[in-house]
This record gives sequence, C-alpha cells and structure tokens, in this order.
Amino acid sequence: MRTEVVSEPGHPDRPNEDFASIGLPAVGQGGCLVVLDGVTPPRTGTGCLHSIPWFTARLGGALTELTVSCGDLTLPEILSRAIARTAEAHAITCDLSHPRTPQATVVLARWSAETVEYLVLSDSALLLESPAGPVTPVLDDRLARLPRASLATDALIDAEIRNKEGGFFTAAADPSVADRAVTGTVPRHEVRALAALTDGAARWVEKFHEGDWAQCLGLLRKEGARALVDRVRAREAADREERTYLGRSKTHDDATVVFAEL
Repeated sequence: MRTEVVSEPGHPDRPNEDFASIGLPAVGQGGCLVVLDGVTPPRTGTGCLHSIPWFTARLGGALTELTVSCGDLTLPEILSRAIARTAEAHAITCDLSHPRTPQATVVLARWSAETVEYLVLSDSALLLESPAGPVTPVLDDRLARLPRASLATDALIDAEIRNKEGGFFTAAADPSVADRAVTGTVPRHEVRALAALTDGAARWVEKFHEGDWAQCLGLLRKEGARALVDRVRAREAADREERTYLGRSKTHDDATVVFAEL
C-alpha cells in the first residue's frame, strides 16, 4: 500500500484549520482515511472559546479512532458519535447553538478486504479510481447548487442556509447531521486508489479548470500530493491581481490531500 498526506496552511502565519489522517489497523486488514476542512470563523465570533484547529483535531482524532476500532458501526454512526464526543468536550464552556460554532467539512473512507465505504459532508471531495482507470468523484454539491443570491452575506448564510433544510450541512455540534452525508459502499476489487481533497486543493479542478478529476488523480499518482498543492499555489499567485478565477474567495486557502493506493 502506498499512502501520502500533504496539508498546508493558506498562509504561513496562520494555523492550518484542516485535519488529515490515515489509519491502518494492526491486524493488517484494511484501513481508513479522514480529511476535515475547518470552516474559518467570522470576525464577530463563534460563541466558542476554542479555535478551529482545536475543533478539527478533536473531531478528526475521534473519527480516526472510531473508524479503525469500530468495524461494526456504519460511517454515519461513527460521524454521529465523533460529533457528540467533540461537543461534550466543550458544551459546558461554549455556546454550541451559535450558527458559527466550530464546524468542518468531512471526508471519511474505510476499506476492508471486501468493501470500500465512504462518507462526504459538504464541499470537500473524494475520488475513487477503478483498476481500469476511470475516476468517480464523490461530492456533496448542495452548497454549489444554491443560488448566488442566498450566499450574498455571512449573515444571510447563517440565518437561512447553514445547517438548515434546503441549504447545506457541516459537522458542528449536532450528531444528526451525519444522516445528511453522501454515503456509499463499493466492492474492494473495484477500487485501485482513493484521494481526498479539501476545497483548497480541489481548486485545481473546480476553480482553475486545469484538468478534470481523472487528470487530478493521475497527477497525484505520477507526481504526488505535493505537486498538486504546489500547482494550486502557483495558480493562486498568478490570479492574485486579476481575480479571474477566485472572485471573492480567499487568494490562498488551506490545502490538504490524502492519497491511498490500495
């Protein structure tokens, strides 16, 4: 098995709000990957005493441990338990009902000798490559399908569509959000490799249109995860003045890639 993890902050003077891990059980039967993209907090606050990196480390650590050790649980059950465990860690000190309480997108995958299971919540991406070469992207595209008018301001997003029916969902403090995730299971023999990307790394496809998902995974296989992040950084730098592609988005975003060749 070949695995790679690259996770880089958007700016060297700011903490990385992403989380990435690969878990390989000691019994040698399968493994898992976890990728979280922490939602950058507004200047007005989150009602929480803790940072986004604190939250993603707690949630990501719980997801990794539960996915490796609890093979009898489904991935939505694992996400639900991990959210509940993380919420319990700061419920006494923080207002978890705040719409901007710390939260993150989630990509979770687990493989055994027989199956590959996956879960995607919000706008990070999971790529499944078949032995024959075709790549299937697993995306939760609810945010992308919303009218631009509904995304006009943070206040509107928080009041109308964040973690609300008809909007989009992230992992915050409500364990029931796990039932909103995109999930599935495929036979192990149908998957040669997996790649999980936060939207900061997926910009190579989604924002800059440098290639499609199959070409993205091909780049990861041939040149590695660092090469993809470096190419994203180069395109961000080139677009800094023109803003042709990024519009109102951040010039540089945290970028995380996990690649696993099964």
